[in-house]
Amino acid sequence: MTERFSFELKATDGKARTGVIQTPRGEVRTPAFMPVGTAATVKAMMPESVRATGADILLGNTYHLMLRPTAERIDRLGGLHKFMNWERPILTDSGGFQVMSLAGLRKLTEKGVTFKSHIDGSKHELTPERSMEIQRLLGSDIVMCFDECPALPADRGRIENSMRLSMRWADRSREAFGDRPGHALFGIMQGGLERDMREESAEALTKIGFDGYAVGGLAVGEGQEAMFDCLDYAPDFLPKDKPRYLMGVGKPDDIVGAVARGIDMMDCVLPSRSGRTGQVFTRFGVVNIKNARHADDPRPLDEHCSCPACSHYSRAYLHHVFRANEMISGMLLTWHNLHYFQEIMQGMRDAIGAGTFAAWQAEFHAQRSQGDIPPL
Repeated sequence: MTERFSFELKATDGKARTGVIQTPRGEVRTPAFMPVGTAATVKAMMPESVRATGADILLGNTYHLMLRPTAERIDRLGGLHKFMNWERPILTDSGGFQVMSLAGLRKLTEKGVTFKSHIDGSKHELTPERSMEIQRLLGSDIVMCFDECPALPADRGRIENSMRLSMRWADRSREAFGDRPGHALFGIMQGGLERDMREESAEALTKIGFDGYAVGGLAVGEGQEAMFDCLDYAPDFLPKDKPRYLMGVGKPDDIVGAVARGIDMMDCVLPSRSGRTGQVFTRFGVVNIKNARHADDPRPLDEHCSCPACSHYSRAYLHHVFRANEMISGMLLTWHNLHYFQEIMQGMRDAIGAGTFAAWQAEFHAQRSQGDIPPL
């Protein structure tokens, strides 16, 4: 087991890459999808069940955990890994994105952001230094620097000011993080959909020096075409020997398209949130289990899937428990979605290693375009 953080690139196929991130808590195979454990739990899942889907790493949320139960309490109780019973790597976001979404409750200055809690209205301040302190108390394996992320669309002046503020905060985050062997700090590229600003941001981050680099400020309202246009060039500005993380993405098509453009890591609440609302992702497209067509259907969601929902339960049963608001519905559908997302990641890792990624990608899109199996 390694005592330090490192990244080894194993193979490339076009821009797609596969490799391994080594941490003291275990390895992370890339491309990697990180299930989101917002409040120290992946909703409707036990930690061992998340691991059984194939996940190597989880994402925890700085903003939510600092408010409840607080980072100081988690630290007193042994750190986030022990607190939530997940002994493998954890990445924590910086809190910047959540604070962005509280536009009506926040005040932004050079120092940082003051905001009111969405829980009880109490006032808090997040700065680069405080974000680093919170993530240290949580015990995160991969720490994200504190940034400011404008929603898109936004005018060029707003994006430019935000990006440069984020770069100054990145420098302060690096200083506050210090030297922590075994833990990594990732910088976050900003710049909206402006190519020159993305390049300027990448140059500033590379000069500061980070263990990995994220492409931030996408999947915030710009649409898939605009996001892919940006990803056609943005990852190329980042060091090739470090992991590249696309934050907050996404749907299966988004994930595959991002990997094709050189991205190594992603996270999204979609598979778990969709599972709780009856939306299921399969190799043949999206299934809405709430629809009446499933009420008498004895077939599984996907006969090729080995997850518990598909192995042991019919569409009719899954439709019934969803309609009856039974907890097992969210549990089974979330497990299936997370299993399917990890299946995609393994398929891509294998294909990139074999040099057959283009063929794998074509088959992926061909299957999904078929749509769900016909009703009985």
